[in-house]
Amino acid sequence: MPSSPNNVPGNDRQRVSARPGEGDYREVFTAIDIGFGLVDLIFDGDRVIDCRFLEANAQFLRQTGLRDPVGQTWHALQPALDGDWIGTFGEIARTGHATRFETRVAQGDRRYDAQVARIGEPGSVRIAVLLSDVTERHRTETLAREAEERLQLALSAGGGIGTWDWDIARDRVTADARFALLYGVDPAAALAGAPITTFFQGIHPDDRARTEQAIEMAVQSGGPFEAEYRLLERDGTIRWVIAQGRCERAADGTALRFPGISFEITARKLADVRQTALLALGDAIRDLTDPAAIAYAAAEILGHALQVSRVGYGVIDTLAETITVERDWNAPGTRTLAGMLQFRDYGSYIEDLKAGRTVVIADVERDPRTAAGAAGLKAISAWSFVNMPLLEQDAFVALLYANHDQPRVWADEELQLMREVADRVRAATERLRAEAALRESEEQFRVFAQAVPSLIWAARPDGEIYWVNQQVYDYAGISPGALTGSGTWLSLVHADDREATATTWQAARDTGTTYAAEFRLRSADGGYRWFLARAEPVRTIGGQITRWVGTNTDIDDGRRHAAELLAWTETLEDQVAARTRELMDVEAALRQSQKMEAVGQLTGGLAHDFNNLLTGIMGSLELLGIRIAQGRLGDVERYSLAAQGAAKRAAALTHRLLAFSRRQTLDPRPTDVNRLIGGLEELVRRTVGPDIAVEVVASAGLWSTLVDPNQLENAILNLCINARDAMPTGGRLTIETANRWIDARMGRDRDLEPGQYVSLCVSDNGTGMPPEVVAKAFDPFFTTKPLGLGTGLGLSMIYGFARQSGGQVRIYSEVRKGSNICIYLPRHFGPSDEDEPQPDFAEAPRAIRGETVLIVDDEPTVRMLVVEVLEELGYAAIEAADGPAGLKILQSDTRIDLLVTDVGLPGGMNGRQMADAARVGRPDLKILFITGYAENAVVGNGHLDPGMHVMTKPFAIDALADRIRDLIRLP
Repeated sequence: MPSSPNNVPGNDRQRVSARPGEGDYREVFTAIDIGFGLVDLIFDGDRVIDCRFLEANAQFLRQTGLRDPVGQTWHALQPALDGDWIGTFGEIARTGHATRFETRVAQGDRRYDAQVARIGEPGSVRIAVLLSDVTERHRTETLAREAEERLQLALSAGGGIGTWDWDIARDRVTADARFALLYGVDPAAALAGAPITTFFQGIHPDDRARTEQAIEMAVQSGGPFEAEYRLLERDGTIRWVIAQGRCERAADGTALRFPGISFEITARKLADVRQTALLALGDAIRDLTDPAAIAYAAAEILGHALQVSRVGYGVIDTLAETITVERDWNAPGTRTLAGMLQFRDYGSYIEDLKAGRTVVIADVERDPRTAAGAAGLKAISAWSFVNMPLLEQDAFVALLYANHDQPRVWADEELQLMREVADRVRAATERLRAEAALRESEEQFRVFAQAVPSLIWAARPDGEIYWVNQQVYDYAGISPGALTGSGTWLSLVHADDREATATTWQAARDTGTTYAAEFRLRSADGGYRWFLARAEPVRTIGGQITRWVGTNTDIDDGRRHAAELLAWTETLEDQVAARTRELMDVEAALRQSQKMEAVGQLTGGLAHDFNNLLTGIMGSLELLGIRIAQGRLGDVERYSLAAQGAAKRAAALTHRLLAFSRRQTLDPRPTDVNRLIGGLEELVRRTVGPDIAVEVVASAGLWSTLVDPNQLENAILNLCINARDAMPTGGRLTIETANRWIDARMGRDRDLEPGQYVSLCVSDNGTGMPPEVVAKAFDPFFTTKPLGLGTGLGLSMIYGFARQSGGQVRIYSEVRKGSNICIYLPRHFGPSDEDEPQPDFAEAPRAIRGETVLIVDDEPTVRMLVVEVLEELGYAAIEAADGPAGLKILQSDTRIDLLVTDVGLPGGMNGRQMADAARVGRPDLKILFITGYAENAVVGNGHLDPGMHVMTKPFAIDALADRIRDLIRLP
């Protein structure tokens, strides 16, 4: 059961009470201006849960807003009562300690001083509450506190506003912390008081004497004191202040105290300096026309504004890391830096400048970028400095610098002033350049306008002509100046054209579009000629038209020619046909001329080589006949071998000529280029000699290619011999193969169709070829070798062979580095042929009885040799000297197992035509073409029909025998 703290029994909510005393003080209780209330506490166990009012005077009721509270609980009167009140009452009843606090006991903005105390002996549960209205006092204190806070905020926001009071008799200046910090004095010492000289030490040396004199005058006169001066901090920072105060004097005139206040005005002074400097700069450079003079004027103004030792401009060489100074401004006692200086002599800050960053150094001894070169910088009065890079199109081209001979902190406002000055100097310089360029452009325009034969004129936006070139006056026969003005030029226009011309001109001006018109102008002799007038508007950047510039071009002859051309239109087709015939005749004559020139070149080279070869053949045969007649048969073999060797060399020369002309009959076969090179490697090594290292780099998985293997071997040997000759003192020769994918771009570079190719490259590290030799390397008979050591047909033969095989040849060469010649051949999608064994005539298979071969050739010697071979092998041989004779035999019922025929035959029918005609009646006829020269139309660019084969003259007897046997045995 809940009970009160003093264990008085009762109900759950029991009130323990006693009647208040009835004393004489009841009138006082009612009349006082202090609210008084008396309550008994209600407990729930040990916890106070409410209170019941016993007494309350009228002032208490007014203050709390309660009505008839006596006998009621506080929660019943104010359900929203703050629980802290009840808790406070319980604590006071328990401890007996009275308490006092400020509170609001009712809704509103009034505040009360509450005094709460326990009434009676310990254990009493009666509480007295006294409420005094302190609203006005609280408001006054709040206003005073807020005023103080605003003052402190204002002083703090002033960035250095401080107060001071000088006791003159004791020479003690008492100052607040802001004043002390502003003057560089310990705040504690300033608050305790310090001699005035302590504060004078913070004044700039140049301003100290003036400031002391102003204070002395104020002390003597008793008048107001005001002075502006600079404060110099230990790190070199300069602050401007204005000090104001008044000296208080005794009745006898004795100076007693000197209170005052100091305001920092650095920002204002810097703003004034900036404005003054920029105004002075504008006045100084307004009439200057020399960029160097503008730069010096700006440097001088900046030097005075910043109060530094030196200011100047310099041109930068970023590669050499130098600055070249033509002229700079220097304070008295400071020497100029005119000349060239190396940045690296003074530190590493050039890296910042090249990155476009401004370098600001307050003390060169303390900054790591300049500490190593501090002595040199101090020697040139640059103990502190600013280097501001000037950029053009993001390139570091010039530098604006400010130097001072003492450590110095550079304010942001000062750096901004330097940037503004630099920008204005640059703008002025660019303006001068633009004006000079404009003057030059206008002068060039005038010179051009006077030089060209056309009539040139210029007009204002309203159409008034203000300038024409001399050609206008010369054409019209009038004096200069007669056409300037609005509409005067129309007097020269033909009367029939005048209205349309004026309307077109007005429309162009109204719309701002190009003016174009054709009209007739009167000339000096009174006649009229047609002119085409065109004019374009000249606009500002904003698009406003400033003037028109136009030309009048004489088109009278053109119009007359157009009329004549119109009259000729009816005969145009006949004229074109006649002209085309003439061009075709000229083109044919040109081709014939080129043919004759080429024939001349070929004939000269061919005659030289064949004369040498025929001399060897004829001489060997003559000596062979002589020795046989003498019976000296021992020398027969030597002369026979000599004749055969010369004949083979002649055959090789013929093959080269045919390859160059791309008319050579090829025998293309699927070829493994790696295997072919492997068979040639030993021959190549013996050919190039021991001084040249031969390396073969064969690509794995190399594709096969459809090519004449014999011609490819010949091409490889030629390239290796050329490489050997390019390395007279030895070197390295490399033969390399690879698979190549040629895309469209690479195909254009190499003159090849896009696709898959096999490349074969022969490279050397020899003398190389200059570009002019590379350009002629494929020309026939072009050689750089001494006379008699080269025919000039090797590379031209290779070129012809590669092109006829569907490929290309390319040369890559550098002088003294070597050459690389690559042959590109199309990939063949199929297996390559196996190597064929070399035939041996002695072991050639013999004919089966009755096998017959028809030989058709217009050369009796060739027929005789082939017949001899056939009869030796047991074949029946039939001869024919031309195409018609051969066809007659083929169309008979004579057995023919194989046709061997030349391609070029007399009688109006070549070998291919004869073969095609023969297959009409003999569709399975096997045919072997033997030829030294074959037309592309006959052999189909090297591609023959099934059952047709080709063999190139001259050929070995054993090779012919083997080929005939193989063809006859084919199914």
